[in-house]
Amino acid sequence: MMGTLKTEPARSRLDLLAPPVAAAVGQWPAEAPVDVDDVLVAPIDAELADTAAFCAAYEVGLDESANCVVVAGKREGAVRYAACVVLATTRVDVNGVARRVLDVRKASFAPMAEAVELTGMEYGGITPIGLPEQWPILVDARVIAAPHVIIGSGVRHSKIALPGPALGALPGVRVVEGLARSA
Repeated sequence: MMGTLKTEPARSRLDLLAPPVAAAVGQWPAEAPVDVDDVLVAPIDAELADTAAFCAAYEVGLDESANCVVVAGKREGAVRYAACVVLATTRVDVNGVARRVLDVRKASFAPMAEAVELTGMEYGGITPIGLPEQWPILVDARVIAAPHVIIGSGVRHSKIALPGPALGALPGVRVVEGLARSA
């Protein structure tokens, strides 16, 4: 299920998380449908953080790995952001579903420097946990249906493992059917 990752409860290893992710784990709501102790973290080689290299090195299936990307679009001169979470076997439908949910004419991946600055996370490690409160977090229904998924931790030197349904319980999450298309 989690390949060769050596996991432990994230709240006992906040040093493996980006500051906004550590803060979100530290404030995990007691009434959440998933206990904070089910949110696990594992150290990894930062050079292997990109999905394909990570999955191969740590024996994690692409169907167990989820990617979080930041998309942006303009409406009436203001930039609107959203985070999109999809399984690694799929790709975000940026100019279809994501664009419509953001209610913009055209959407694209946010520039790397912008995504890093706005999230407080490292590129290649951005995760839906600890994102700016005003951002919608769009999660493909297939991610929520997965028993467990591996996602970024906000830094490139670790990964978070948690039950797929836990992502649906995060603040600001909207589960979206068809957010992703097969890769």
